[in-house]
Amino acid sequence: MKKLVIIMVLLAFVGANVAIAADSYTYENKKGTITFQHKAHQERVNGDCAKCHEGTPAKIEVDKNFGHKTCKACHKSMKKGPTKCSGCHKK
Repeated sequence: MKKLVIIMVLLAFVGANVAIAADSYTYENKKGTITFQHKAHQERVNGDCAKCHEGTPAKIEVDKNFGHKTCKACHKSMKKGPTKCSGCHKK
């Protein structure tokens, strides 16, 4: 019985981490890794997908222009989120 409880606790812990990871996207570039939390951003814009997605929501091709134009502009306008390089790019 004790082993079963331990296994259940471990499975619950792994399951929670998988759910969190599924909402996290990472992008690598020479200035550092960017980790994007989709759910947190979705809540911040009250579910208005058009703030980031053009047309039907789908995975966004993120490049320097998208990140600097869309993400940084939104962070500045909402006065929330990092606007300096090191705020998003983590080495």
